[in-house]
Amino acid sequence: MDIDARGPRFGAAVTTVVLAVTLITGSVWLLAWQTLAFALGAAGGVARSPYGWIFRKAVRPRLGPPTEFEAPGPPRFAQAVGLVFAVVGLIGWTVGPQWLGSAATGCALAAAFLNAAFGYCLGCEMYLFVRRVTVRAE
Repeated sequence: MDIDARGPRFGAAVTTVVLAVTLITGSVWLLAWQTLAFALGAAGGVARSPYGWIFRKAVRPRLGPPTEFEAPGPPRFAQAVGLVFAVVGLIGWTVGPQWLGSAATGCALAAAFLNAAFGYCLGCEMYLFVRRVTVRAE
């Protein structure tokens, strides 16, 4: 079942803010929250992530009906990619080196910003690339 394309973009906007504040404040707890949000989105799909829930309950009712839908697989894969970067960020900030935590968090922030501001999902594009390569290899 396809999902409202505005939902993942809303989630990316919230993620952008959370990761920007994380980098500014150096809050490991905020990055831990975002890691949990990525984990829930990767495990259950973006509709089951905390930001998907907020979109569904508070934002979508105030919008008109969706005009664009997308398959749930690519955004879910993008959540998994974000999860990897967030985990690396947590490791860097808690165990060291700190530059690794900042770099990984910055990479996740850049990807979230591209999706929020321009609708370009790097993780989704990675998903499609992997699908094309694996189909050709069979």
